[in-house]
Amino acid sequence: MMLDTVDRILAQWEEARPDLDCRPMGIFGRISRAGRVFGSRMEQVFEKEGLSTIEFDILATLRRSQMPLTPTQLYQTLMLSSGAMSTRIDQLVKRGLLQRQASDEDRRSNRVALTEAGRRLIDTTLEAHVENQHRMASALDSDEQHQLACLLRKLMTDEER
Repeated sequence: MMLDTVDRILAQWEEARPDLDCRPMGIFGRISRAGRVFGSRMEQVFEKEGLSTIEFDILATLRRSQMPLTPTQLYQTLMLSSGAMSTRIDQLVKRGLLQRQASDEDRRSNRVALTEAGRRLIDTTLEAHVENQHRMASALDSDEQHQLACLLRKLMTDEER
């Protein structure tokens, strides 16, 4: 098995502080490093299509929801502030990727929907994104990918309780 940077860090801690069990550093160090490395590779796909990560997330959320959403629903889903969401929505409306629809229930409220151009862009970008993720995960076979996803889910569901 090849050693990585985290293995070298753990070996240094073992030498410097043999009294500490630093094995969890191996898990979270690799998760953190993987997030940075793979996040950057995903951003490259979005940038090729002229999108930031958050713009991709907004368009993808609307696409998978298959219905218009309120700005509040969007920012709660994406964990953004309402101000940041409003700014992003405004930018995407100006680019012709989103449209605002007045609410039937409350004239002060509106919903946001993909335009046809927005739908085409997110579909194209999503296909490239999924293909990129397959490439990034290709070091693992199908069973290993499933096992890793299950283990990460277990960590996250325990944390979300």
